[in-house]
Amino acid sequence: MTTGSPWFRASEPSGAEPIPENHGGQAPGRSPYEQSAYEQQGAYDQQGQYEQGGYDRQSSYDQGGYEQDGYGYEQQGPYPYPYEAQTQAPGYEPPREAVHEPIREPYEAEGTREAPEVAEEAPRPVEALPGPGRAERRRAAAKQGRGKSRPAAGAATGASAGTPAERPLSRVEARRAAREAKAAKDSVGVVVGELFITLGVVMLLFVAYQLWWTNVLAGQEADQAKDRIEDTWAKGENKPDVFAPGEGFAIMYIPKLDVVVPVAEGISKPKVLDKGMAGHYGEGKLKTAMPADKQGNFAVAAHRNTHGEPFRYINKLKPGDPIVVETKDAYYTYEMASILPQTSPSNVSVIDPIPKGSGFTKPGRYITLTTCTPEWTSTYRMIVWGKLVEERPRSKGKPAALVG
Repeated sequence: MTTGSPWFRASEPSGAEPIPENHGGQAPGRSPYEQSAYEQQGAYDQQGQYEQGGYDRQSSYDQGGYEQDGYGYEQQGPYPYPYEAQTQAPGYEPPREAVHEPIREPYEAEGTREAPEVAEEAPRPVEALPGPGRAERRRAAAKQGRGKSRPAAGAATGASAGTPAERPLSRVEARRAAREAKAAKDSVGVVVGELFITLGVVMLLFVAYQLWWTNVLAGQEADQAKDRIEDTWAKGENKPDVFAPGEGFAIMYIPKLDVVVPVAEGISKPKVLDKGMAGHYGEGKLKTAMPADKQGNFAVAAHRNTHGEPFRYINKLKPGDPIVVETKDAYYTYEMASILPQTSPSNVSVIDPIPKGSGFTKPGRYITLTTCTPEWTSTYRMIVWGKLVEERPRSKGKPAALVG
């Protein structure tokens, strides 16, 4: 065994010169080291025995092996080369079941190899303990050290509150979590998009219902009301000129606008206006005259948009355009006289017997048409006035305004 082995070191007597390295397995010479460590310990026997200490190489070195820097080495038997005797108390014989602590590798200082200081007392043997070796213990301690650093990361995520610290995600788990988060986000976006699409479809359906389907339904109901009125006239039933709310009693024609609309009693939206009919102001303070009255203002109302929209284009009427009202007894022909494009809904003077703003100055037989304006709103009212120019019995046939 060469000098510098980590197993054993020869102690240096006080005041002695440092022991030179032994190269080639030969014993050191006497010069210049007259008092060597070998002579101080006792005569060295080349056959493998020590004069002092009684140390048996075969019995002691074969006891187990040693461990250095995390690797285990097993002693195979006696060594053919001389080695340095371990410093120990005279007469000391370590137990056969004991192993000695390994000595650290000598270090280099300023280009010279120096041996570490030897303890004054004899080295204490370390009993062989069952279980993992030092390398295993170091690795276990390192793992425990790494494990102790995890709670620090978990402290920020709630470990201090009593929740167990979670281990860091692996790269595959992190990617999977990112994909799941993205899928969840995309699913939320899809749901929100579907909600907006559904809302848009509902709004489109509502608009289509208001602009188109209500006109279809109102046209059907208006046609049915017109048929009922004509059937009543055909039967020749004698009824007083007092009608129940919602009951039809006349038919209005506006040839220029190609309008034919039944007229019912009252201006109720669900009972009259929303069914595509024109309503007669005939109730309460808004009661107006009937066409057969010898004096007064026959006032009616109808929708300008939706629900049949019979009065949508009355703003296009010009003075002199005919407006004909047919009852069970006669045709009443009016000529358009004037228009009020916009007024407040509370301005009820427009349906007075002598309507204000119409240009009429004395009692007569007038007609007033009212509807909402601007289009698609009910903010204001548009007013059209006319005066009676002809009363023709139904027995004489239709007036010229309808024949032409």
